Amino acid sequence: MAIALEKIKQVLRTFAEVEARGVSPLYDHLATHAAEDDDVAGLLTEARGGEARGTLLLAVAHRLIQADPIHPLSRYYPSVGGFDGVDGETWPLFRSFLLDRADRARDLIATRYTQTNEVRRAALVYPAVAAAAKEAGGKIGLLEVGCSAGLLLGLDRFAYRYQCDGGEQLVAGPAKASVGLHCALDLAAGGVLPKLPKKVAVAARAGLDRAPVDLSDEDELAWLEACVWADQVDRIRMLRTAASEQRKHAPPLITGDAVDDLATTAATLPAELPLVVLTSHALAYLGDRRADFVAALGRLAEERPVWWVSQEFYRAGLELVLPGRHDLAEAPADTPGQALQAVLGLTTWQQGKPSARALARTTPHGQRMTWLPA
Repeated sequence: MAIALEKIKQVLRTFAEVEARGVSPLYDHLATHAAEDDDVAGLLTEARGGEARGTLLLAVAHRLIQADPIHPLSRYYPSVGGFDGVDGETWPLFRSFLLDRADRARDLIATRYTQTNEVRRAALVYPAVAAAAKEAGGKIGLLEVGCSAGLLLGLDRFAYRYQCDGGEQLVAGPAKASVGLHCALDLAAGGVLPKLPKKVAVAARAGLDRAPVDLSDEDELAWLEACVWADQVDRIRMLRTAASEQRKHAPPLITGDAVDDLATTAATLPAELPLVVLTSHALAYLGDRRADFVAALGRLAEERPVWWVSQEFYRAGLELVLPGRHDLAEAPADTPGQALQAVLGLTTWQQGKPSARALARTTPHGQRMTWLPA
């Protein structure tokens, strides 16, 4: 069923104003104009249910410019060597480029999902996974739901450096890791720096996704790169480095539904291992099935110890198990340009009931986290 054009245009406006503004001048500019253009916005009308997103339209354009990097539009795309900032020619070039390739764009929109596998988010979730492992008392099984290419499943092999306000640094992970991640870490009022272990013992791991990405397939890797915002080249470089490392230790990635196939996927990990389930910006894609996912986690917890590490926007994730924290759904007053922040949560189950904690506010792509009071 085609999606209403006016709804798509509002989605594009919201993406520009809430997600891209202050973060990506290129994507802010393109989405703002696309929201007022029936022909460009209309390309999203054939997206699969719930997938008519600004990120999908811009990922499709990014993939097409990857395939035609000599087009004049490429000069605005740092990912393919461009270095021009947004100007009066950016939108006309983008519009003509995309509409000239409308059939190819529609094909990608109808068959692809947005699959950002942001490896820098490992720095955000590492403290929570480490806390879960400490509570579990040793080795864990790690299951990522909505894993894309499964890059976060290698989080125990990455090196971390957290730069704290005041100059202090926290470090963790192997000293000679191929992937080194840096993250700014500050404290909310009353917050205390987390204690980070040198390593986390992940004894088994698996990923679950509706369409896992096979990094041995160059076209699949190119799509994953296209889903990274084109003016954030450091993210693309890190993706390539992490992809190279992941191919050496490829985890099992299972095609399936986040709710219906959760239990069978969890059963592929040894039953004697405490289970840490990880989600990172995945629950928004579940729509009205988010509560079903949490219920499925609760059923898993009846069979074995379960911790849920969630790095999600509050309304999409932690609100389901920690309601009433309206402060977590609001933009911090002192963070202009970072209006939309996710929340790092850690949830376990006691006697069938969830016990949830909000650990930190996090920026979307792993740049910074603000540790909250216990």
